[in-house]
Amino acid sequence: MKTNKCNLSIACAIGLVAIILALPGPLRAQTPSVKPSDGSGKSATQWSVQVDQVDSRNLDLAYSFQIAIYENLVEELKKTNQFQQVFRDGDLKAGEVPNLLLLKTTVEKYTPGGETQRAVTTISGATKLTVRSQLLTREGKVVFEDTVNGDVRFFGSNLRATHNLARNIAKTIKQSYFSGSGQPTAILTGQL
Repeated sequence: MKTNKCNLSIACAIGLVAIILALPGPLRAQTPSVKPSDGSGKSATQWSVQVDQVDSRNLDLAYSFQIAIYENLVEELKKTNQFQQVFRDGDLKAGEVPNLLLLKTTVEKYTPGGETQRAVTTISGATKLTVRSQLLTREGKVVFEDTVNGDVRFFGSNLRATHNLARNIAKTIKQSYFSGSGQPTAILTGQL
């Protein structure tokens, strides 16, 4: 009898942790303008970014996954403080910004997983996403391109993979985007 109660308590605790990890963070307003310095005392060019809707091509990707990738990506880009402003697709204010980049995200591979499978075994049930992310100028010049992965392997909902993916995209942009001059530098396609 005690063993059953102990097992039930452990299962409830694991379930609670999984639910907490699956919930998105609180929505935040756009961050104020922060101008980076290039070390010479003068401000470098501060870019803004507009996040376009996620293109799922012809993959069987649920609309909820597309929206979750998009929303998580907007939030993660704001957290990096890499951009002066982060605009959503269709925001009319973006047209007035002089230094605007467009972020295009295309889903290249999607492997649906199973929360139940992950809970039972650690070797199957992973949800995996692979996307190609591009930052383009208004003129269409690619200034950043990378292939990024996101997945959830153990605990958490399938949508947790979208959060991990967005975090990886933002991290990749932050690490390789600016060369310190405030000017975008061309990045070869890579794999995170």
